[in-house]
Amino acid sequence: MNLDEFKILSVVLIFVTTVLAGLYPFLRKFKTTRPLESPAAEALASGVFLGAGLIHMLGDASTSFLAHGIEYPIAFVLAGCVFLLLLWFEHLGRRLDEHGDSNSPAFAILAMIILSIHSLLAGTVLGLSGSITMMVMILIAILAHKWAASFSLAVQLSKSRLSLRQSLLMFGLFTLMLPLGVALGSGILEYTSSYPLLEPIFYSLAAGTFLYLGTLHGLKQSTMVDKCCDLKNFTFVVVGFLLMAVVAIWT
Repeated sequence: MNLDEFKILSVVLIFVTTVLAGLYPFLRKFKTTRPLESPAAEALASGVFLGAGLIHMLGDASTSFLAHGIEYPIAFVLAGCVFLLLLWFEHLGRRLDEHGDSNSPAFAILAMIILSIHSLLAGTVLGLSGSITMMVMILIAILAHKWAASFSLAVQLSKSRLSLRQSLLMFGLFTLMLPLGVALGSGILEYTSSYPLLEPIFYSLAAGTFLYLGTLHGLKQSTMVDKCCDLKNFTFVVVGFLLMAVVAIWT
């Protein structure tokens, strides 16, 4: 299987996972945003996201900027900006929830924006990847995270004051973000000779997203804050990180 075929397979798997996890809350009208949890899978995904962001994306982006004569640490600045932007969005959502507005359309729209940014940039990484080994690791992490994110978003949309048509439209836009990201990443690869800085720029932006997914996504309920109190789950975080460190030997 070549890279393009694996990218198509990855998109199909993630798309099906997203749709299946999201349809169930719409059909059953769940009132809780907490899906059935898989702490070990979430912990492993956190470690993979953390390792991919630090070891692969930021490393490759920084090296590329230096190769083009840019000594300013722009890769780390871009990653930091995305990290802080996502953190600000989540704090804003938490503030709405604390004021009893968790059923408001604004809260649902905010959740959709945050998760869509994650999906778009994660898809871009898959599109930019030049190694099946790297893509397999990222695919596993995305699948482990995606079903819970899709479920939670669908619940939030279905219990909001948005109409069913509006909710389904927003959920549909969310499901398209990752395929669009893969297409964007693949398109960037075709224009690297004419616009060589596009690839490191998007790697830097995606690194910020991956670092956020690996650390503070979900704030108090995040794997690194809540579930890492269990040393067994923390071990899975370390395993995920080490896997990405080993993959770096061949990529």
